[in-house]
Amino acid sequence: MNRTAMLVAALAAVAATAVAAPKPKPKAPPAAAPAAAAAPGQPSAADWRTPDPSDVLVIDTNKGRVLVEMVPEAAPQTVARMRELAHENFFDGQRFFRVVENFMDQTGDPQNNGQGGSTKPNVPGEFVFRRGTDLPFATAADQTVAEIGFVKTLPVMSQSMALAPLTRDQKVAAWGLFCQGVAGMARGQDPNSGNSQFFLMRAPYPSLEKNYTAWGRVIAGQDVVVAIKVGEPVADPQDRMERVRLLADLPPADRPKVRVVDTKSAWFKSAIERARAQKGADFSACDVTIPAEVK
Repeated sequence: MNRTAMLVAALAAVAATAVAAPKPKPKAPPAAAPAAAAAPGQPSAADWRTPDPSDVLVIDTNKGRVLVEMVPEAAPQTVARMRELAHENFFDGQRFFRVVENFMDQTGDPQNNGQGGSTKPNVPGEFVFRRGTDLPFATAADQTVAEIGFVKTLPVMSQSMALAPLTRDQKVAAWGLFCQGVAGMARGQDPNSGNSQFFLMRAPYPSLEKNYTAWGRVIAGQDVVVAIKVGEPVADPQDRMERVRLLADLPPADRPKVRVVDTKSAWFKSAIERARAQKGADFSACDVTIPAEVK
């Protein structure tokens, strides 16, 4: 089934037999300028954290390296699949066959045309997850009935935690926000048809929220993401993933040292406040940049 056609059904509510990754509305707005989130001064040593190397996907492309921090707290089965395929070198050599400006880069298909996947069973959709008080959450905006914030580097919206005592599991519903850099799982018309195809967001696209699984976010190499050749489909020669591995699987001599600003830190809290002051009523989590260092 054609995975490239599916998002027409998801976003336009048109019945279709084909399957697909996301389909954009015409002329999606460009990504918010990262400068909106810039905070003066440098983060202190206490403001940084080191991501779990088993949760960092290293994607070496012909345009450069992209590092994605996977967030199993939001999508455990999807992250497990990405780890599994990376261990097997499944993604090596696969192309970015569908790339839409101001939207996303799609890849992860061994057929490089949107119709293929791995031989493994499909992964259930993880569009919404349960947030409890034990899950670290950096609040960016409290809207009384809903909260916007971050789980690690993933921008998230959730119901207010004030509702948690009223639920059976003492948790509330939460979902990833499809800001620039967010990694999503492609799927077919069946919401539980994710397999191996995925996409990296070039720009924010809210209509994907609660319709596609958000499983991580680019922490380094967003410039590479937006440099990937555009097309539907992309004309030859297509850009490609040359090698995809987990950071933990790289030989120690080749393994970069990676750290990101902790979204629970004082520095990041100040960055949020500055972004909120700049954007006013238009503020969103997509306006906040999370600094990272790769050495």
